Amino acid sequence: MERKPLSFGMTMLASAVGVVIVSALSGIVMFISMICMIISMSSMGDSEITAVKSGTFLTVDMGAISGDRVSNRLFASLNDEKSVGLIDAVNAIRAAAEDDNVTGLLLKGDDGVNISWGSLTELRDAIAEFKAAEKPVVAYATSYSQGEYYAVSVADKVCLHPSGMVAFRGIGGEVMYYKDLLDKLGVEMQLIRPESCSYKSAGEVYTLNHMSDANREQIRAYIGSVWHTATEQIAASRNIPVNELNTIADDLSGFMADGAYEKHIVDTLCFEEDVRQMLKEQYDGKQLMPIAKYIGNVKSVPNKAKDVIAVIYAEGNVMDGSSKSFDEGVYGDDIVKALKKAAKDDNVKAIVLRVNSPGGAATASESMTHAVMAAKEKKPVIVSMGDLAASAGYEMSCMADVIVAQPTTITGSIGVFGTIPNAGKLVNQKLGLHTDTVCTNRNAAGMSIFRPLSPTMKALWTRNVEDFYKVFVGRVAEGRHMTYDEVHKIARGRVWTGADAIGIGLVDTLGGFDLAIRIAAEKAGLDNYKVKDYPAEKDTWTQLAELFGSSTDDDLNLMAKMRLVLRWKATKDDFKALTRLEQDIRYISTSEGLQARLPYVMVSE
Repeated sequence: MERKPLSFGMTMLASAVGVVIVSALSGIVMFISMICMIISMSSMGDSEITAVKSGTFLTVDMGAISGDRVSNRLFASLNDEKSVGLIDAVNAIRAAAEDDNVTGLLLKGDDGVNISWGSLTELRDAIAEFKAAEKPVVAYATSYSQGEYYAVSVADKVCLHPSGMVAFRGIGGEVMYYKDLLDKLGVEMQLIRPESCSYKSAGEVYTLNHMSDANREQIRAYIGSVWHTATEQIAASRNIPVNELNTIADDLSGFMADGAYEKHIVDTLCFEEDVRQMLKEQYDGKQLMPIAKYIGNVKSVPNKAKDVIAVIYAEGNVMDGSSKSFDEGVYGDDIVKALKKAAKDDNVKAIVLRVNSPGGAATASESMTHAVMAAKEKKPVIVSMGDLAASAGYEMSCMADVIVAQPTTITGSIGVFGTIPNAGKLVNQKLGLHTDTVCTNRNAAGMSIFRPLSPTMKALWTRNVEDFYKVFVGRVAEGRHMTYDEVHKIARGRVWTGADAIGIGLVDTLGGFDLAIRIAAEKAGLDNYKVKDYPAEKDTWTQLAELFGSSTDDDLNLMAKMRLVLRWKATKDDFKALTRLEQDIRYISTSEGLQARLPYVMVSE
């Protein structure tokens, strides 16, 4: 019997039914996969123990160290990231120095670094302590970024691929300016800052097309300070005079592999297989162990001490409110809550506030500063500065009992500014749009982005920034036991390195996180104690609940999020770039009110 072909309508209906069935089956498969993944991930403890055999070389991938701590382990693992936090890495290296099963340390370059000079100094100090335990330290890379080289230059042997490079060229400060672009678009950025804050240059990127004299002066000073510290330390480790290092940087004579070897920037040119053979033959290195695995062992060591030193991490841009889901940054409400909780906990005898922030919202900064003052009344508060502790990052630090910074830390920038766009020309002349107003009062539309600020509104904003600057300087004067005039002289938005800040009273001592912990213990009179993070790192179940529950990504439904988790795999570099872009866009789009922050990020490459 001859079959008649289906009509167009029946064909479409059959296709639609098929799509629905396939989608349903796909969803079921994805759901089952998700359940399996959750079970698998929840079974992996954050402190998974791996046996350390005799003759182990601990391997440190320089590019895997990202930030003070890895707060989003779930997202990192989903994207094949093997990131480790700086503090975990440093603690692991120090523990390995006393571990009889760990024979030596292998430092691997190639991927550049995700940390800046302050963190690199902390890492380098830990490597130097390991070496002081009379255990070998070997470094290898196909190419070293400048930051990588600074950190590994303390090694016993620095090895380089025969066709590799060492980017040893000095530090340059480069700032991008947007004024001409905004002029072409028809947007005027109205910058409001205290008249005396000539060094507070964040808003200048919108109003100038070149560095101001004050900004050029401070950039030259702090990059010179960082370079001085770096070359002094490299010179001591490599036995190369500082003036010779500067000559090598100037003429790039140590950039290519053969030049790096001739100038003693590196010790040998070889392949990675040669390094592994060297570890076996010269140091009896039987196997390699990634530091990420060794960290689990360190964290798994039981500590039954009752007394606690609480560590509160303030890393990223300062923002108002509380973090949601995978948000990253220093959220004022979160830090205030952590400080209050640590201050009320009878087991907590001292607090270490780890600050790694360029600053941000002035209101959040004030809230956190008040919380530090309240906590300080109950127990010692010590600040440990990382790469950056500037602007709002410095205000929250200034009330601590002791401030510890690296010589290469960027700090200070005591100042404030506000920027308000006027896009009237853009919408009127470029887009052909026009606005008109009806107001009940003279300044009802005084904050419109389509016209300049009214004289009264501009005067109000000017008074606002002037008043907050006085509050900021007053806070520093109180916390650092200085007069207002003494602080104002070194404030005005100026940036300092830790090495310079200690001489002008903004910092008490130079050192890293470990020193801050020791000072906290001494202040609290503790001999036996344990260190506890506030807030604690979220476990897998909590992060999954936030991802699929209370997420700020309202445009993503549950199925879309499952696809994101199960199917999307960005490369390591793509994921880093996307993460940074997302953070920058989110910060810019949510920034309101007065800002106390740096206009740039210090990088070490």
